[in-house]
Amino acid sequence: MPSAFRAAFLHPGGLRGIMRSVMELPPPRPTIVPATDLGGVGVLKHGNLYLLSDAFGDIHPDSRGLGRYELDTRVLSCAILRVNGVRPTLLSGQTAANHLGTLQFTTPELHRDLAIKQDTEEALGRRAIAIMRRRWIAGGLGERIEVTNYSARPQEVVLDLELDADGADIFEVRGRVRPRRGTFEPTLAGPERIVFTYDGLDGLRRRTVVSCSPAQVDPSAEVPGSDDDRGGEGSVRARWRLTIEPGGRGEIHWQVAAEVEPTPGGESLRRASPPFGAGTAASESADVPPPLGGQAIGEPGEAAAAYEAWTGDCARIRSDGELLDLAIRRGIADLRLLRNDGPRPGEHYLAAGVPWFTTLFGRDSLITALQVLPFMPAVAREILSVLADWQATEDDPERDMEPGKILHELRVGELARTGELPHRPYYGSVDATPLWLILLDETYRWTGDLELVRRLWPNARAALDWIDRFGDRDGDGFVEYERRSDQGLVNQGWKDSGDSVRHRDGSVARAPIALVEVQGYVYDAKRRMAGLARRLGDAALAARLDADADALAARFDAAFWMPDAGFYAMALDGEKRQVGAIASNAGHCLWSGIVPPERVDALVERLLDAAMDSGWGIRTYASGQPGFNPVGYHTGSVWPHDNALIAAGMKRVGRHDAADRVASRLFEAAQRSPDFRLPELYCGFDRGLAEVPVPYPVACSPQAWSAATPLSLLQTMLGMHADAANDRLELDRPHLPSWLGKVTVHELRVGGRTVDLLFHRWRGATTSAEVLRREGDLELVIRV
Repeated sequence: MPSAFRAAFLHPGGLRGIMRSVMELPPPRPTIVPATDLGGVGVLKHGNLYLLSDAFGDIHPDSRGLGRYELDTRVLSCAILRVNGVRPTLLSGQTAANHLGTLQFTTPELHRDLAIKQDTEEALGRRAIAIMRRRWIAGGLGERIEVTNYSARPQEVVLDLELDADGADIFEVRGRVRPRRGTFEPTLAGPERIVFTYDGLDGLRRRTVVSCSPAQVDPSAEVPGSDDDRGGEGSVRARWRLTIEPGGRGEIHWQVAAEVEPTPGGESLRRASPPFGAGTAASESADVPPPLGGQAIGEPGEAAAAYEAWTGDCARIRSDGELLDLAIRRGIADLRLLRNDGPRPGEHYLAAGVPWFTTLFGRDSLITALQVLPFMPAVAREILSVLADWQATEDDPERDMEPGKILHELRVGELARTGELPHRPYYGSVDATPLWLILLDETYRWTGDLELVRRLWPNARAALDWIDRFGDRDGDGFVEYERRSDQGLVNQGWKDSGDSVRHRDGSVARAPIALVEVQGYVYDAKRRMAGLARRLGDAALAARLDADADALAARFDAAFWMPDAGFYAMALDGEKRQVGAIASNAGHCLWSGIVPPERVDALVERLLDAAMDSGWGIRTYASGQPGFNPVGYHTGSVWPHDNALIAAGMKRVGRHDAADRVASRLFEAAQRSPDFRLPELYCGFDRGLAEVPVPYPVACSPQAWSAATPLSLLQTMLGMHADAANDRLELDRPHLPSWLGKVTVHELRVGGRTVDLLFHRWRGATTSAEVLRREGDLELVIRV
């Protein structure tokens, strides 16, 4: 018998007559299928909620990780729609906006009602019925299903929706096998509501509440369809029976919300991380939080207004090149899609990518903010403050945590809360700390916000101390990493897969590892912090940081340059030997400014040779080497953000021809990608083998730093550098590629000034810049 709480929860009108209206069904017994392929997956997202569905809009418990998620938890693992016992015929499916989708269907010819297994005069004729599914994400998942009868006689339409909820942690969906899971309560089913309940090992009870309207729902454990077309054992069916007159239309509604509260009688987890919004500092432990549920499902217009405000805060970009405009428009929309709420009330940040990284990542957030800073400065302000709040203040080997370090990844799912994973948060990132310093300075250059710098200066000093005390573990002047946590990452640069750092013979390098690009980041960070220290009146610190940067540059070239290869080593291993594989890491050193002029051309030419340039972009790892794999995550694939940073570096050293080539490759890849969306990565096969970039099977799409790549490439083309403190904007050798004739940038902000700019490419490849409008006293300097 349901408890009084369960009954009242399911039937808010009270307990009277509850036995007639509520069924207690056996608990679900879902099987979590590891995700191995994201092909054909549609994404909707708003805030911390997201939906992964197939082309039909359904959630199948297959190997694609489909489901309705809330941060790290899958709250709905099956939702399959059938019409008179079969899947309808898909006509079209489109994402009207990143939070809103529409799918259109019709019916195949049905000579028998498969639900009752007999012929019937009321069987649906072919294409007699049109079905429209309109769904949106706003506080939950809502869907309206409209059924229209285009035949000349009444039609009996039976809609079945098979439902299940496995409460899986995202790491379980990715393939992690646990020795045991929590327990499922009996499923409660009533006329208009179905409730799945999972009690996790972290002391939290997670409910999935499916509300169905109108009240024609007939929950049943019996589900039609073949074994290959069904959900997991214990799934539940909701049924609607509609009689639709000729030319008439019927409509049903259903929605999904998630609720969380402490398990009755369960103990609090002292080691648990709080859910986003709980407001616990990084160095504190947290008890199980109060209930998080109760948020009402919103309407599509609410999310649409948020998108409109987001676009309004961004500089407006127009060109005569549709390729550029579409890629940038898609990127801006995807960045809004990735905007999460939290970690604390009133805060926001950009999640790294859907579906695997829909949470706070230090490195990803910082690089994304750098990429979009001239056009969307608010992103940088937000992430600087959020990451400063979570900056480490103690030493915890279990989480690769040391004072002053910027976090790598914050998770709030069951596995993080139980301590099965160290991500509460986890600090195993060697580059996030110098990147935070770089972003702080670059934000000051574009905004002139000295108060922001003053407020975050203690965090900056702590980050600098981490570089010298903990980053340089052995005192050799280079920052290296070696994991201390048994559950931590073996490799802690942006190429963090276990096989990404290789010697020339293909063998995997052993830690501690000093990555080539990280030395460049540290050089850049110290040079920039010297400038901010002078601005704040600390001349002694500024002089020391400049001296540190000079010494690092001298040591760097001597230790990493490989004369026989004409290239920089990927890293130094634990024995201070060069890790000599040719890899894209060295290209970031052009961006950071640590490469001496005499090395530039050799480095650029090697990055653009046939072994590195796939035709769709620069590979992470040169072909022809032992260990190369075009389908390897970091050993031969192409990453858009990696290419964007390399292109920015090429422009910095005066090789705009090379930067143009890399940028053009990426825009052409976007043109051939679904919805002009650059994914997290794609395979590194030669361009001549396929007309489109070969998809990587489990790449996130969208991914924040890939969505930001078109804006980053535009900044590189235009050569924009700001000095807001002195009301100055510099355009360093603006250069449009041959496929672009004109670009306008409206509402570009430099501190409190605003300017509209027109860039025009003339014959002979000369690009001019013209001020269309200027608000405030802003000096414009153009270098040619």
